[in-house]
Amino acid sequence: MMRLNAFALALKSLRHKPLSSALNLLLMAVGIAMMTFVLSASRQLEDHALRDAQGIDLVVGAKGSPLQLILSSLYHIDIPTGNIPLAAQAQLARNRLVKKVIPLALGDSYRGFRIVGTSTDYIAHYGGTLAEGKLFDAPMQAVFGAHAAKAAGIGLNAHFSGSHGLAASGDAHAERPFVAVGILKPTGTVLDRLVLTPVESVWHVHEAGHDNGAKDEAEHKDHGDDDEHAKREITALLVQYASPLAAAMLPRAINSQSELQAAQPAFESAKLIRMLGVGVDVLRGIAAIMLIAAALSMFAALYNALEERKTDLAILRTLGAGPAKLVLLLLSEGLLLALAGAALGWLVGHAAVEAVGRLLSQEQNLALSGLAVYADEAWLLLVAVAVGVLAALLPALRAYRTDIAATLAR
Repeated sequence: MMRLNAFALALKSLRHKPLSSALNLLLMAVGIAMMTFVLSASRQLEDHALRDAQGIDLVVGAKGSPLQLILSSLYHIDIPTGNIPLAAQAQLARNRLVKKVIPLALGDSYRGFRIVGTSTDYIAHYGGTLAEGKLFDAPMQAVFGAHAAKAAGIGLNAHFSGSHGLAASGDAHAERPFVAVGILKPTGTVLDRLVLTPVESVWHVHEAGHDNGAKDEAEHKDHGDDDEHAKREITALLVQYASPLAAAMLPRAINSQSELQAAQPAFESAKLIRMLGVGVDVLRGIAAIMLIAAALSMFAALYNALEERKTDLAILRTLGAGPAKLVLLLLSEGLLLALAGAALGWLVGHAAVEAVGRLLSQEQNLALSGLAVYADEAWLLLVAVAVGVLAALLPALRAYRTDIAATLAR
């Protein structure tokens, strides 16, 4: 009963000064919203990065930036570093230190979703299963990831043409259309955002772009299948080690070759997260400053209110309210402001994550969800309680020590 009265009095007191209460609540909400956004977005990005890299020990591609190779071949958010000879796949597959090699041939996209020439091993690696249709078993057949199919509005047996590059506005390869033969169930991995097809499809599309139809087809026949195969190129190879010894030997052996580069996803992903971590730390620092400002503002508001309400508090004491009740009243005001601000900030933070996620989804980059809630966010509640208690502690102690006689005698 006593707690209920203190809560009701604290609520009325806050309503008595709506502008001051609203400003303090807003400051608290902004700080918590920033903390929530940073925490949720960084955790989701980190989880996505780890999930997409899971089971891939090494990425082999053309010479260039190792980070660019990882971003283009593993996360599909950058342009490739170049092409490598197809023979590199067979060479790696014969290596006893290698368990599995998955080829990737990149270059085109459909409505911003990357078309990836690969084998069905790539789909199996990410646990892809069919929602409808079948997996590709011939060139120019395509299987859509769940998000790509939904966003592109593609259906089974629909014909479509890829466009050059990752931009939806790239030059279209209308002369070699694909046919959609399957749509995958959502996997929560990079697979959801891709259009998958045999490697041969990528070769056919680009041969059509660079050659001149029947004349070049005839030339290809004259050269023979072996010569043509020897000229084939792919973009990258995803490698699984057969032995821990491979981690020490294979990257060095590959990097010693003039045309190939080996990039380790674990190392490059950690580097990328460290790079992003600088920005995350800045945002956390700004959020911490906002919370400190909220605590100071709340303290000033409660302290000033105490000075103005000394007579009221003294009258409460004469009506039977003990010193502990006055302490509870002031602490309740601080906690009400802090918790209401934290609740508002938490909702705003998740709404911001959802908004950014939808924006990124439109650009086919990374998916963020405002509905993803992590256990780590529980400490935001503790932060709010700490801010509320600290801001109200000194005014509460002063209320506890209120001299009834001296106050009423003034």
